[in-house]
Amino acid sequence: MSTLSRCNNVNDLRKLAKRRLPRAMFHYIDGGADDEVTLRRNTVAFEDYELQPSFLNPVDQINTRINLFRKELHIPFFIAPTGMSRLFHHTKENAVARAAAKFGTVYTLSTMGTASLEEIAEETDGLKMFQIYILKDRELTKEFVSRCKAANYDALCLTVDVPLAGNRERDKVTGMTMPPRFTLKSLFSFAMHPRWSFNLLVHPDFRLANVVHRVDALSNSPMSLIEYVNSQFDRTVSWEDVAWLIQEWNGPFVIKGLLTADDAIKAKDVGASAIMISNHGGRQLDGTPAPIDCISSMREAVGNDLELIVDGGIRRGTHIIKALALGADAVSIGKAYLYGLAAGGQKGVELALQMLRNELERDMALLGVSSIKQLSSKYIRKR
Repeated sequence: MSTLSRCNNVNDLRKLAKRRLPRAMFHYIDGGADDEVTLRRNTVAFEDYELQPSFLNPVDQINTRINLFRKELHIPFFIAPTGMSRLFHHTKENAVARAAAKFGTVYTLSTMGTASLEEIAEETDGLKMFQIYILKDRELTKEFVSRCKAANYDALCLTVDVPLAGNRERDKVTGMTMPPRFTLKSLFSFAMHPRWSFNLLVHPDFRLANVVHRVDALSNSPMSLIEYVNSQFDRTVSWEDVAWLIQEWNGPFVIKGLLTADDAIKAKDVGASAIMISNHGGRQLDGTPAPIDCISSMREAVGNDLELIVDGGIRRGTHIIKALALGADAVSIGKAYLYGLAAGGQKGVELALQMLRNELERDMALLGVSSIKQLSSKYIRKR
């Protein structure tokens, strides 16, 4: 698998990304926490559900549009927040935002992005969401809200499952650093990937663009950007803090990282408008349930008062259909588009989105539905 034209599915993009990236960069995308049980389970869990087609229904016109965050999306899946896209391709977050706009869906920029939220706003007039943390530095959190309002972002996404970073052992084995450095450990892998290494030298900007200006506000001792951000994760964040942030934003507000019905009810009570059912792609606490297994109980708990988004493990159009049939309003993709970005920049991201859209449209027709609105529990059963 050497070119995008020979890729037929997301797994092919993964194989090409592995060829294009130095070892540390690929495994940063591909890996999870501890024994990676949750990482594997996120995708494998979809196999526990069977689709039940209904035939002799008109499927000559397939409608994949949905409403989410008070906006219309052309497809029922969007770009999840992932940090430091510059690691994988020199066109970084900008390329992904352009691809998302082209497909009429939401791009979510991470706090840990290597492009600033203003840069992305100037890059595209497509739908945009900013992923935020409630940090120890509350003034920085408030600053993010003000900047997002000024840049006309459509929604805010609060990640709540990172009181501290998970134990990602692949990164320790590969010697992963940010920014990447030529060391004895990395030299061979960099040499075997000359295109990526050339772009590292020509485009060396690996700033965490949304927080770089805060380094000057540090105390007397110097600190790297990564150390600064990690030091800002606040283990005392509570539901009261979430309610405060919702009031500060006063717009579509998503809480990312919830997995239980009890937490879904709390999210509803504090005024959230949506939940991303997520275990952080299996990168935080290993042994948590796959998001697909959490949909039914969370939908039962909140009814139709909150939008539910499945985040984790999406690799096929049938995965999207299964999540929506179980009660999700949409799904988000992370690794799937990152493989595309690593494999071919914006064209690779567009190919990932196109593959999933093509699969979704074909699989809807094969299932016997012509509109996303028709998907329901009648079309799915657990094995």
